[in-house]
Amino acid sequence: MSRVSGPWPPVSVEPPAVHPKAPAPGTELGVHFDECFGCGDEVDAGLRLRSAVGEGHTVLSKFTVTPAHQGAPGLAHGGLLACAFDEALGSAVGNLLRRPAVTGKLETDFRRPVPVGSTLHIETRLDGTAGRKIYVSADGRLDAPDGPVAVTARALFVAVGFEHFTTHGDSAALQKLADAREKQRRAQDGQEWEINP
Repeated sequence: MSRVSGPWPPVSVEPPAVHPKAPAPGTELGVHFDECFGCGDEVDAGLRLRSAVGEGHTVLSKFTVTPAHQGAPGLAHGGLLACAFDEALGSAVGNLLRRPAVTGKLETDFRRPVPVGSTLHIETRLDGTAGRKIYVSADGRLDAPDGPVAVTARALFVAVGFEHFTTHGDSAALQKLADAREKQRRAQDGQEWEINP
């Protein structure tokens, strides 16, 4: 049992138990939903954040700031940076713990400007769990994994059942996601084929 602090009072947490079927270190993580603003490829001005599993309880993500992401001229919008961290933090929770969870609290600290054209390297750490609560934190470095820290974040995610998404989400989007997952599963099993393409 250890303690974490952040935008909430210090709490006692259990060490995170990485799921036995979690991807191995070095594994590049795919897009979880093509229409996700954070990682999807079908959103014109989306972040297109890419992630890979790191050592221990970490996920390493990258996000390149484009002109569509600026707030002040030539600089990334702070809200978009918070969005990138929400995506990176959620990727660690979803991929390492293999539990559906939603953001409960997110705190970001902006330490230096993030210029358009720069790449933010985000290292996310699972800090611990307490029941349904999952604590994660991350550092975002400019232009290299060992570059200067530009943004830090801490978050509390809450584990939910799948019914959370079926109750509150869009049923057509959920079906599209289910169809894409099934197609991906068949392709991995060697069962994907086309008839008269």
